[in-house]
Amino acid sequence: MVIDEHVILLHGLWMRAFTLAALRHRLEQAGFSVEHFDYESVFGSADVSIEHLRRRAREAKAERIHLVGHSLGGLIALQALQREPGLTHGRVICLGSPLRGSAVARGIASLPGGAVVIGKNLEMLRAGLLRWDGRQQVGSIAGRLPIGLGFAIGSLASPHDGTVAVVETQLPGLADHCIVAASHTGLLFSAEAAEQTIAFLHHARFNGAR
Repeated sequence: MVIDEHVILLHGLWMRAFTLAALRHRLEQAGFSVEHFDYESVFGSADVSIEHLRRRAREAKAERIHLVGHSLGGLIALQALQREPGLTHGRVICLGSPLRGSAVARGIASLPGGAVVIGKNLEMLRAGLLRWDGRQQVGSIAGRLPIGLGFAIGSLASPHDGTVAVVETQLPGLADHCIVAASHTGLLFSAEAAEQTIAFLHHARFNGAR
């Protein structure tokens, strides 16, 4: 059976797939079929994760495949699409992803042993992207509740979600961008973030300004 709308969820750094359970439930209630993409965010290389994602997307039996990534997961999704532009025909949501590079990752990496803590995806987090020129429409959702330890490590511009600054989630070439009342981890459980995700997957735009 071929499914109409399918979502692949990607978790962030230091997390695993189960952390996206609340978002998955809300997406399924909205009529999407959903699967988790679990990958080694610290000890696995970006190249390996990207290739595994490409294979999973090719194997999915759906008319349209959307990618929704939290934090590092958003960068993994976009880099997979840069390598294979025709991989999916759906849309992409980046939840709190440091698309322009992460000040916190750079700050941690500057500490003794910090590069090991970030792991093999350090360069991706440190550099980010210059712009998005891909075929897929990409929406970025930022949080504005400064709750978290990240701001004490890196020089975060306000507003921020405790780990990623709003300005770091903005990138030339995005189809839309919005800000919700959530911390970085809170984006995973936020009803507002889920509602905005659903709106963008349906219409390629968010519901009003936040």
